[in-house]
Amino acid sequence: MSGHSKWHNIQHKKGLVDAARSGLFTKLAREITMSAKTGDPNPDNNPRLRLAILQARKNSMPNDNIKRAIEKASGSNTENYVSVRYEGYGPGAVPVIVEALTDNPRRTVPEVRNIFAKNGGNMGEEGSVAFLFTRAGQIMYPSSIGKTEDEMMEIIMETDVENLESSEEGFIITTKPDDFMNVQKFLNDKLGEPDSAELTWVPNMPMDLDDETYAKIEKLVDALEDNDDVQKVFTAAA
Repeated sequence: MSGHSKWHNIQHKKGLVDAARSGLFTKLAREITMSAKTGDPNPDNNPRLRLAILQARKNSMPNDNIKRAIEKASGSNTENYVSVRYEGYGPGAVPVIVEALTDNPRRTVPEVRNIFAKNGGNMGEEGSVAFLFTRAGQIMYPSSIGKTEDEMMEIIMETDVENLESSEEGFIITTKPDDFMNVQKFLNDKLGEPDSAELTWVPNMPMDLDDETYAKIEKLVDALEDNDDVQKVFTAAA
């Protein structure tokens, strides 16, 4: 995408986080609760819960909120949320994947479909665009960690990393989904906490967009992320 980068996208998301902190905490708490409910409430034995807690801490969610979200999983009146994935195309025929956590898919489906339609896109069937992406773990460190590309290569060769991208802004480390948590822990011990660490959908053929189309995609992503049930949005924009 001309004039844009993955780091730009991260900073954009951080801006949205600051503007909607309470809504974000609700989404993070929901993921923590469901991760604890469907697995072990001890994060040492539950990779999904460890990742949920990591994301919460990276977004400055208070420890008391995290603790309450875990404890809520043992309650008898906890809502039953299900993980769902929606797929479609945004403006400029840009593929989009939406991950949601909902207690009522019959409500969420038309809401997401309507957001696509109102923002120049259209929602398709599950599987309609997922083949254009690869599921992967991504860990991002800023250049301020003071490592050269050669030094980073030496470090990651000690663990199971698929790829390393470097730029003036920093480093993007890509892993297979099954290796993600072990690699993240290894790098955390070596380098400290990253700027970002998540399981993501990486576009197989990233699309370069003009500024007008990029702005339209950002508007669609913003609208989707404003939905209470939507957890993450991924696009094929470069």
